[in-house]
Amino acid sequence: MGWVGRWKNQYGSVLNVTEDADGRIAGTFKTALLESGFYGTEIAVCGTHLGHCISFAFTASTAGGDLLCSYSGLLRGDRLNTVWHVISDGQLDPEARITERAWPHAVTTNADTFLREP
Repeated sequence: MGWVGRWKNQYGSVLNVTEDADGRIAGTFKTALLESGFYGTEIAVCGTHLGHCISFAFTASTAGGDLLCSYSGLLRGDRLNTVWHVISDGQLDPEARITERAWPHAVTTNADTFLREP
């Protein structure tokens, strides 16, 4: 099976896989969520896969600090079921300065389902 293609999740965010060779993928991700620190940019993605298992990640420096997002998923039928983690290094203090975010508040996790677009 090949991973190249445009994959859209339930919120309208898009994973566009443009390369798939030797167990590695590359492409871009663009979130549809306004509240995301990644909103407004198309971000380079890299990842690995084996069979129906896949993992990919991307990073960004934002006004609120550095971010990393990683997805891990499993293809079942036409659905790519994933879990993700976002790690946020910084936060804005009341004076709009970036300060270090405490570990217990630095991680967000959830699940998304992607469908390959025709």
